[in-house]
This record gives sequence, structure tokens and C-alpha cells, in this order.
Amino acid sequence: MSTSHDSKALSEGIDKFASCRILVVGDVIMDEFLWGRVERISPEAPVPVVEVERESLMLGGAGNVVNNIIALGSRVLLCGVIGNDVMGRELVRKLRKLNSPTHGLVVEDRRPTTMKTRVVAHSQQVVRVDREERRPVTGDSIENILLTVKEQLETIDAIVVADYGKGVVTQKLMDGIRSLTDDSQVILAVDPKVQNLALYRAVTLFTPNNHEAQLMSGITINDEKSLKKAGTHLLKELGCQIVLITQGDKGMTLFEGNGRVIQIPTVARKVFDVSGAGDTVTGTFTLALAAGLEPRQAAVLANIAAGIVVAEVGTATVSATRLREALVDDRSGRD
Repeated sequence: MSTSHDSKALSEGIDKFASCRILVVGDVIMDEFLWGRVERISPEAPVPVVEVERESLMLGGAGNVVNNIIALGSRVLLCGVIGNDVMGRELVRKLRKLNSPTHGLVVEDRRPTTMKTRVVAHSQQVVRVDREERRPVTGDSIENILLTVKEQLETIDAIVVADYGKGVVTQKLMDGIRSLTDDSQVILAVDPKVQNLALYRAVTLFTPNNHEAQLMSGITINDEKSLKKAGTHLLKELGCQIVLITQGDKGMTLFEGNGRVIQIPTVARKVFDVSGAGDTVTGTFTLALAAGLEPRQAAVLANIAAGIVVAEVGTATVSATRLREALVDDRSGRD
């Protein structure tokens, strides 16, 4: 099916982003980047020596979803768990700098704030170092998160569950969110983790990448037919309304509950780093649905946004203005 789009309708949807309010629930991560250059191999082991030239800290995981949605002009509240440590306090400081409320964060004294350190040299990631605790968060933490969801329910348009397998997204959490949203018009979107498939039943939107879709469906995706079979299987098994499978340089495929399947080719002209691209897709798609756009239209915007961020090194975001400009560029390229 054609993916031609009405630029005016999409632009009007982007205009509505500012009036939407999104709640993001999930694993909060601090992303650290060490940027440098390599000029020699270590005499101690056959590994490159990276001479660090600068460092940066960014919101990652569920925090990057928040960052993306804020960049697009919407209001966001983040619910998650951090440690009583330096990185936890830095994460709170960064949210406040974005004018995003922090009362949805729960502090666990015996749990470190999840941190991923990436060493990048000459625009290439050399190594990643993770500092984390993946056991489930405490029952009290889940109760506190659900209490925040309940308090915010009448003022939000959508909930994004960002699952990175760090212990926040549990059966208790998902059951609680579903029970709170069952009788509401609130959109429930999930950016999944393979091992937690059973937790995602009856959500509005489900956004696996190609590899995750293969593992979760048990179907090897090697052509259009197998892709369609895998997406349809996930749609039916989970009982959700929409499945959006992202496929890197092949774009993305949208599966709707009415049986419609739409392939959307990538618009990325260059790819430097896919870090955080999934967060951009989930955030943009959910926000577009909250703004009243149809799933196909939301997918087109998410695809354009993803094409922008993969052209940057490190986790990047897209502003509403940049998305609108890219929408015009994409339309011009089609005409």
C-alpha cells in the first residue's frame, strides 16, 4: 500500500504536540559518552588506546524517551527507579533542566542508578561498560509508581512503557497499569524487551525491532511474507491494536488490528549510530497518536524522526521544528 501522505495533516498533528501530556514508565538509565581518538594499540593487550578528549552525560532508557517527547514540544512525566547516588542526583538535575517534573521517580537506597558508558572514537563505538542491577525493583517501588499513574490518569493522553529489562517492568506493574487504563481513552504503548513478552498483552501499541519480532514470534524474518506472518502473529497473540516493527535501513512495517499492513521505507540518507532510535520511534509514534493522527500518519512521522537521529552519533533527539522541516524535505523528495 502507498505511504504517500498529506503534509498538511501531518504538520497540523505536529502543531498539537504541545497540548499533549505523556507519562513515561520504565527503566531509567544514565548514558555516559567518552569521546576520543585512537592512534595506537595498547602494549598490554591487542586493544586500541582511546585518548579521551571530552565527556558527556545524557538521559538514557526511559529518560531518552522523555527527552525525545520533550524535544517534540510535549509535556512529560517520568516514572522509574533510581539509586541514592551521584548518577541518580545527576539524572534528577537533568530532568529539572528540561522543566520536567521529577516526583514520579522512586529512590531505592540499595540499588544503583543504571549507567551505560560508551567509548566512542572517530564516530565509532569502541566498547560499552554497564553498571546496573537487573533484579526486580521492590513491591513498594511498584506501588509508588502505580500511585503516580493513578493520580495523573485524568490529565494524560498516553502512557509509554519503556522496558530495558532492568527490573521496573514487572507483571505487577503491567497488571496495575492495565487495570487503571482499561476504562479510559489513554493510549498504552510499549517499547519491549524480548523476555517480557507475556507482560504486554492488550496494549494499544507495541514497537519491537526486527530482531525482537523474530525472537518473540518464533518466526525467522527473511522476506516480506515471513515479516507479515511474524507481525500478524504478535498482533493476535498479544491482542493489541497496533504492532510497529522497525527494520533499520529497511524502514518499518505497520500492522493494524483491522488487518491492514503498511510498509514504510526508510528516509535515512546516512546512518552513523542507531543508539536511541527505538526511543525516538516509540515516542514520536505515541505522541502522534495522542495528537489525533491515524496510525499510518503516526508511523510516517516516526519514520522521518528516526531517519534524523540515526544520522547523529550518540543518542539524539528531534525538535518539532526539525521534524516539520524534514517532513517538507521528504515530501519534496517524493514529488
